Amino acid sequence: MKIRILSVGTRLPGWVNEGFATYVKRLPRENAVLLEEIPVSRGRGDAARRIREEGERLLSRVAQGEYVVALDEAGTAWTSRELAHELERWRQLGVDVALLVGGPDGLSASCKARADKSWSLSQHTLPHGLVRVMVAEQIYRAWTLLHGHPYHRD
Repeated sequence: MKIRILSVGTRLPGWVNEGFATYVKRLPRENAVLLEEIPVSRGRGDAARRIREEGERLLSRVAQGEYVVALDEAGTAWTSRELAHELERWRQLGVDVALLVGGPDGLSASCKARADKSWSLSQHTLPHGLVRVMVAEQIYRAWTLLHGHPYHRD
């Protein structure tokens, strides 16, 4: 199973890339997590236009047959163990997964509508760079739970 994080935003601070890489490199190939960056829409004023354009670019990168999960503050908040169950379910379905992360103005309604599931990391609005690191860490944590690794402690 391959998990792709499709995330709006490029040229993020070094700590984001380092944090993301720290967790991704710990995962085995069969649970690879890949990052694909989508450029932020430019221009002042019309946030609705920027969200729509970014959403179109995100959806254009979703592969046929991929299971789509929107990262959204209004989504379902999973515990680490619940995420581990989701990860195992995705593996059993035999699907690759695309996680959609919106830009500074949020995730488009079309992305939310296309999603098979919606996942909330927090009720807070989080910067998309931090979301990358948190998602990578939580996927790693879920993987360790499924494989009896002592990383996670209840």
